[in-house]
Amino acid sequence: MKVEIRVAGFGGQGVAVAGYILGKAASLYQGLEAVMTQAYGPEARGGASSSDIILADAPIDYPFLAKADVLVVLSQEAYARFRPQARPEAVILIDEGLVTADPEDRPHRIPATALAEGLGRRLVANVVMLGFFCATTGIIQRQALEESIRTTVPERTIPLNLQAFALGYEHAHEAEPVR
Repeated sequence: MKVEIRVAGFGGQGVAVAGYILGKAASLYQGLEAVMTQAYGPEARGGASSSDIILADAPIDYPFLAKADVLVVLSQEAYARFRPQARPEAVILIDEGLVTADPEDRPHRIPATALAEGLGRRLVANVVMLGFFCATTGIIQRQALEESIRTTVPERTIPLNLQAFALGYEHAHEAEPVR
């Protein structure tokens, strides 16, 4: 088993943190091999940002993503830039309030930023998306991701982040199936 995942958006959306949490969950709490690389523009906030995670059940001999099997997109610019670099049959997850995907992609949609705003902190949209990712793909176990969140985010924000994760996870079960 080998899965290539790209999380992309703009600086300030927590793309690197989301990638780190995914990789940590897979490697430390689920026993998989994981490699993460990240790229971002020169701007502190607002520039292009991506985090690539490769997960496997055997050693990973090349640490760079070839073609994403899963593309998680938090901005329109990221969709336009990274969709051509993903597999044609890739599983695509989008923040539907910020991204309009091509209809033929049949993406899984969640209003991640709006849900995070409902919790009072727009900054946890990345963790809402992680919950949605977990429930939609089944690649990483829920318990592994929750433990990764607990051991990664600042202690005072653990309850909020776990609430954001649960909200994204539950949304996947309430969402309409992709046609």
